[in-house]
Amino acid sequence: MADKIKMAVISIHGTLDMAYPPLILASTASTLDIDSAIFFTFYGLQILKKDAGDTLKVSPLGNPAMPMPVPNIVGTLPGMTAMATSMMKSMIKKNGIATVPELISICQESGVRLIACQMTMDLFGFKREDMIDGLEYSGAAAFMEYAANSQIHLSF
Repeated sequence: MADKIKMAVISIHGTLDMAYPPLILASTASTLDIDSAIFFTFYGLQILKKDAGDTLKVSPLGNPAMPMPVPNIVGTLPGMTAMATSMMKSMIKKNGIATVPELISICQESGVRLIACQMTMDLFGFKREDMIDGLEYSGAAAFMEYAANSQIHLSF
């Protein structure tokens, strides 16, 4: 019997819009019987904080693919990030899309390994009590061992 397919994902962006791709792809892979792990490092750790459902934001700056593109000069105005975030959350709710906390729960229930980078935790002064329950804490070397034995590699 062949070894189970593995997928290694790295999450480095801590914005609302960038939380979705790794969580959706990993949970989908898990339903397809693909072993999946997401390594959250640098700003990607924001996704794993207990308050992420309320604090993740969407920046209109440098985000030309937004449904309503905003010129960079307008995106710098006070309140534009809050407006873009509100619009995105409204679209998520209107279209019945799972929230970030819901997707994290789906990942955990389906066996996706959610790994917080310990070095980044130390760098930013994050405490384990700030993070959601059920995480693994590891360094890059341990994740690289998993990734080296994976057939699918993604980064967001």
